[in-house]
Amino acid sequence: MRSMKKSVSHIVLLVYLIAILYPFLFVLFSSLKTDNQAIASNPFGLPSSFHFENFHEAWVNANISVYFFNSLYIATLCSIATILISSLAAFAITRMRYSKLSKGMFQFILIGMLIPGNALLLPIYILLKDTSILGTHLALIIPYTAGAIPFTVIILSAFMRSIPSELEEASVMDGLSAKGIFARIILPITIPALVTVFIVNFIGNWNEFLMANFFISTDELRTLPVGMVGFRDTYNTNYAQMSAGIVYSIVPVMIIYAVLQKQIIEGLTAGSVKG
Repeated sequence: MRSMKKSVSHIVLLVYLIAILYPFLFVLFSSLKTDNQAIASNPFGLPSSFHFENFHEAWVNANISVYFFNSLYIATLCSIATILISSLAAFAITRMRYSKLSKGMFQFILIGMLIPGNALLLPIYILLKDTSILGTHLALIIPYTAGAIPFTVIILSAFMRSIPSELEEASVMDGLSAKGIFARIILPITIPALVTVFIVNFIGNWNEFLMANFFISTDELRTLPVGMVGFRDTYNTNYAQMSAGIVYSIVPVMIIYAVLQKQIIEGLTAGSVKG
């Protein structure tokens, strides 16, 4: 009976895995085919010959390289800035002895997660326009960083609360200041959670479309999701090159998840158990 239950669960997981991987495999196989006719004649099969020149055409002629590095730069910078700000805030909230103030700050940060991001598009647009940074990368860097702070603070706070207070007491006895405790004790212990929030924020910034579409109008400054829309409109008669562009947009995210999935799970669950 138990073996039968395991078999059923394995079958269900296998079906789920196929359903998840199929769209990506379809796009990958299509990107290696000759043209639309080859895709239409054998949409679900392997290409008869591999045409890697589709990736070169998409990378060079369709400006995918510019969009790719714009997204990489913005997503990385925003994720690092979010971690720096949020780790300081989480340390102040959880480890410094201002109980009433810390509780009020944490509740205030929680409110930030209750506001839908789309509801803030117009106020953010007006603010960016008034400060004359609309149409620059700062128009994305500032909202991306600020928008990710509530979630990041909550995850890091949960992790820091699980750190024994005896470590801080011993550090104080050794003469460390609050800055020294944060930099030499808390941050090294919090690395699993830092890796997790970095990856989650990076992927969120990498895939973000609405702000990037509304706040950036210059083609040379556009990110990959927005650039892919223009790529679709320009190359809508060549699905092989379109598929190559899609592969460029999703492969980095898939690699990050595949390589660091263990760290993501550990970081999200590490603060759930005290001790």
